[in-house]
Amino acid sequence: MEMKRYQKEENFSPEKIAKLREHYKAILELLGEDPAREGLLKTPERVAKAMSFLTQGYEDDPLAIIRSATFKEEYRQMVLVKDIELYSLCEHHMLPFYGKAHVAYIPNGYITGLSKIARVVESFARRLQVQERLTVQIRDCIQEALNPMGVAVVIEASHMCMQMRGVEKQGSATTTSAFTGVFLSHPPTRQEFMTLISNKYR
Repeated sequence: MEMKRYQKEENFSPEKIAKLREHYKAILELLGEDPAREGLLKTPERVAKAMSFLTQGYEDDPLAIIRSATFKEEYRQMVLVKDIELYSLCEHHMLPFYGKAHVAYIPNGYITGLSKIARVVESFARRLQVQERLTVQIRDCIQEALNPMGVAVVIEASHMCMQMRGVEKQGSATTTSAFTGVFLSHPPTRQEFMTLISNKYR
């Protein structure tokens, strides 16, 4: 019986991959490597596809993601999606940073699908980023799309540019936050959010 070969399906632009491949081949040569040796023959193309995947957020419209699943609902209590895994690339060194995002909003007549919150996080994360801007972009997108009574975003992340190079401080983490509406004007609401994301129960 003939075995079927595994074929991975990827939707990358062939023209884009071809151009990136040539650049990464040149980079390998500049680093002192031989792109023609067996272990590196496919590396330029692999890296081209990896970078295209890691930056595919440029092709997304985060506002459209939220608006694709918006529903009228009179619920006016906090909606919290916490521990959303995120992986991004620091725009200063193009090294990864990774961690978790906690996102909450208080509806003002409209809600969105819970998975859309996670998709918005991923859409902005899959770009060259700084954590501070990423935090604000997520907040502003949800605020603009839903016009809720308030939005809260906290991101906790580890940065490989601090762990692999530079100060080389292992185990360090960075926390950023951004708030709108009642999360700014009503401290008990903000404290409720902070308490909920700090609880370790599942």
